[in-house]
Amino acid sequence: MAHPTTRRIGRGVITLLAVLVLIIGCGGGADTAPSPPAAPADPAVVSTATGAVRGVVAPDHRFFGGLPYAAPPTGPLRFEPPAPPASWGGVRDATRLGPRCIQDIGDLEMGRQTDEDCLRLNVWTPPVSNEKRPVMVWIHGGAFINGSSGIYDSRWMTTRGDVVVVTINYRLGALGFLAHPALGAPGAVGNYGLADQQAALRWVRDNIEEFGGDPDRVTIAGESAGGMSVCDHLVAPGSRDLFRGAIIQSGPCQAQLPLARAERISVDYARDVGCADPATAAACLRALPVNRLRDPVDYFRIGDDALSGPVTGTSVLPVDPMVAFAAGDAARVPVLIGSNRDEFTLFMALQYLRGQPLPASDYPRVLAQTFGADAAAVGDRYPLDRYGGSAPLAYSAAVTDGEFTCVDERIVGDLGRDAPVHAYEFTDRDPPMPAPFRTLPFPVGASHSLELRYLFDVGGAPALTPPQQVLSDHMIDYWSAFVRTGSPEVDGLPAWPEAKDGRRLSLAPDAVRVTDDFARVHQCDFWADLRR
Repeated sequence: MAHPTTRRIGRGVITLLAVLVLIIGCGGGADTAPSPPAAPADPAVVSTATGAVRGVVAPDHRFFGGLPYAAPPTGPLRFEPPAPPASWGGVRDATRLGPRCIQDIGDLEMGRQTDEDCLRLNVWTPPVSNEKRPVMVWIHGGAFINGSSGIYDSRWMTTRGDVVVVTINYRLGALGFLAHPALGAPGAVGNYGLADQQAALRWVRDNIEEFGGDPDRVTIAGESAGGMSVCDHLVAPGSRDLFRGAIIQSGPCQAQLPLARAERISVDYARDVGCADPATAAACLRALPVNRLRDPVDYFRIGDDALSGPVTGTSVLPVDPMVAFAAGDAARVPVLIGSNRDEFTLFMALQYLRGQPLPASDYPRVLAQTFGADAAAVGDRYPLDRYGGSAPLAYSAAVTDGEFTCVDERIVGDLGRDAPVHAYEFTDRDPPMPAPFRTLPFPVGASHSLELRYLFDVGGAPALTPPQQVLSDHMIDYWSAFVRTGSPEVDGLPAWPEAKDGRRLSLAPDAVRVTDDFARVHQCDFWADLRR
């Protein structure tokens, strides 16, 4: 079955977000309690392993932006694992976000504020205290071709949740995932973006205590491509011991490419950019102007769309995470995982707004394009008349179930054998979104990425209604409790049980409740039969 996790997904999420944001002290004797460490003279200044930085101090939080966690991956370091950053003297300015990594050619900002020297991260902290706070490291989505750490203003999680939040950039597209065999030893090519994420986690381990964070309580989290990255870190050897909990939001974790296929595609990519000779391909690719590499390497397809992404069978990611999960070979840490009720409608909405509607007469064609030999069976399960004759809604339901929600359910079952797993479904079917999305002939509903507005201040969106604001507060409370303790249990809120016997928390305004019909609603038995 073809994977409908595509450039449309990356561009869809980033298009929507771009609309929303165009942005041990010394003790006394044995019976004497240790003295608390003295507060820093200037809470805006923090010393890291490579030098001091000056951030921004607000009444309820601190912010440090654009911190380098690796050397610029340029020149001879292009298509190499991340190298340690250089030290600096004096105090480095950390009051602004750093540049975005090089984006796909469809970047709405036309490449502005991008740079190949982009391996930076941002830190949001509560006010200075003697207490070490738990840490959430956020990995952005965007189909591994777009996106950046700067979209996710984390003040809400920091101020309400009382946790430290780190958001990271990582190399994207060809620069992050090209797997040409000339670029390294066998099995050591590709996954530069995934290795960047590991380098950022090591930076957190080594530096976060200086920002008031607890390096022994780090939770990795991400949505879409970021959620897929979290799945990879659960099984990647280089990620072990760098975190103690994981949050997977709308992660299509089955969309990994084996090394042999990635190498063939990468050789063709190199040929198309003028580096066809295997003997000189590595030097040629490293010498190209970076704009020649903005078009991402295409690994996963749906129709004419594709995305870049991690490569399995490599030194960074030896085993496909879905295979490792089934075999019980993942890190045994608490996991919070979930998906949205109507994941794929966002992409159909964007297609419609671009003047490319999906008429009912084209429904069989797009099913064949996406599901191949299984198209007829999928069409029987998702007939147009069940969706009011709307091909966008029928197609979205099929892709939502086959490639998001039932993958989520499969991961819950596999990981839940060995570690605590808590599952959710975001079900607010009238979330805030830009006005054009309310002019469509079909509802967008609780679609891909729309839960992010409840966790992060992405700005520019219509205000949450009072019930939605309550839901946002509840979600931040649940997420931050999980980051603190590995369990999303919050006094005064509905109990969130482990995901056993099909139980998961449904998140909607005025209706946070436990359900047990997720697999039935999303027809997961049907999709499991197709995989056999």
